Amino acid sequence: MKSKINRRDFVGTAAVTGAFTIVPRHVLGGQGFVPPSDKLTMAHIGCGTEGTRELVAGLLQDPRIQIVACCDVVKDSQDYLDWGKYAIRSQIRRVLEQPNYGEGDTGVRAGRDQFQYVVETYYAKQKGYENYKGCTAYNDFRELLAKEKDVDCVKIMTPDHLHAHISVAAMKLKKPVLMHKPLANRMNEARLVIETARQMNVPTHFMAYSGASSTERIIAAIKEGVIGNLREIHNWTDRPVWPQYTELPKDRPPVPPGMDWQLWLGPALDRPYHPCYTHMVFRGWYEFGGGTIADVGIYSLWPVFTALNMGPPISARAWSTHTCNVIDHVANPVENDFAFPTASMIHFEFAPPPGMQPLSLFWYDGGMQPRIPELDSDPAPLPPGGLLYVGDKGKILAAGRTPLLITEKGSEPLWRETPASPRGAGAGQARSSPSAMTPSPANDLWITAFKGGERSPGDFVNAGPISETVCLAAVALRAGKVKSGVRVYPAPVKVLYDSANMKITSPADANKYLTREYRPGWEL
Repeated sequence: MKSKINRRDFVGTAAVTGAFTIVPRHVLGGQGFVPPSDKLTMAHIGCGTEGTRELVAGLLQDPRIQIVACCDVVKDSQDYLDWGKYAIRSQIRRVLEQPNYGEGDTGVRAGRDQFQYVVETYYAKQKGYENYKGCTAYNDFRELLAKEKDVDCVKIMTPDHLHAHISVAAMKLKKPVLMHKPLANRMNEARLVIETARQMNVPTHFMAYSGASSTERIIAAIKEGVIGNLREIHNWTDRPVWPQYTELPKDRPPVPPGMDWQLWLGPALDRPYHPCYTHMVFRGWYEFGGGTIADVGIYSLWPVFTALNMGPPISARAWSTHTCNVIDHVANPVENDFAFPTASMIHFEFAPPPGMQPLSLFWYDGGMQPRIPELDSDPAPLPPGGLLYVGDKGKILAAGRTPLLITEKGSEPLWRETPASPRGAGAGQARSSPSAMTPSPANDLWITAFKGGERSPGDFVNAGPISETVCLAAVALRAGKVKSGVRVYPAPVKVLYDSANMKITSPADANKYLTREYRPGWEL
């Protein structure tokens, strides 16, 4: 036996009773039981809506994981934004089997207090305890990492501008890291995250990795020549579906009780608190987020990069919307170097992937979409998100369940799916309740890696080219400006990028967008 018993050994026994007794396996649990010593103990940093949603959607119910610490700069608040006002509350009610949970809430609730309550209440119910206390809450990730020395892994679900600082600090302690997208919203930080993972030789998992998808089949067909030589890839989304701000806020509301604003800012230079910076809308600001391509583009494009073995981009050119205001009877465009535009199109150029020609990638957001001349006669609109692969002998439209092959002969499904299983097949198989402890297949890759098995395909070290593409998008949007008299307009300025040296070769002044000006004490 170990000379010291850490918290993992106490999970399910001494953490509540104060006693440690060795009992047979069959007494502790039945089929699917995971002994406490075999569980991955996790510190969860980021307890907002996204973190809480993923907690109750599968993380909490996985018996291979034990959440022993959580951290958020917000103690408890109902001012969060979400896709549905009571969506997360409904999920919590189901998982905890508490139909009246949050009955008096008037807004969207999140924060470390609720997160801690959900974790401890769920584990108490599963273990048959009346009062389980085994998840410590912190407001500062640095304190958590200093005190929770025996945790096996760290999960990061914070705003983008904090990702690099937290993940690098955790990896330097040799902690495996599971992180939400993007790796960072600055080029130097994204590369530092990857390099730290490589140097520390610690297993990691970038949650934008979604496993096997139809993308591999599409790329395989392209390599077989169904559309000739691949020349262009177009990817579009209907996002943003959050407000995009056209000016800096001028009012000065107080910092909400229980929120540490300075810790929320982290490495960013000091500025007055305002709710338009926080929660869901943070991703619309250059300082705090990575825009729509960092939000959803990573999911759709990373499989393409992997299947084609693409490197980082060599250039980017951005077209975007702008807004105007009227000051003293004079109308002018608003010079905006602080927030992403409402809509944009970005053209990236890439060196030839292995065995291919030079490749162009076009990104569209805010409702912008590519034109497909072959479909002009079709009255149906394109779906709000999708991919189009353009070759010199045809196109593949992946914007629905089955990809569409478009050639001069017409259009047809790229492949024929086998019939689905009849409804009711498998009826009679036992089903567990939503709150049952059930291993989640979505967790398999990183749990295997974090336990010393094969590294996940979603390891940070595999995310270099897609991360550099995402970061270069913001650079292209910010660098593209032209002055006409007293007016400054966004303009499609071509940004040339040298990845080997992490340098913008033209225009040179765009290099300032590869990093950020750090608050003293937060330098990387």
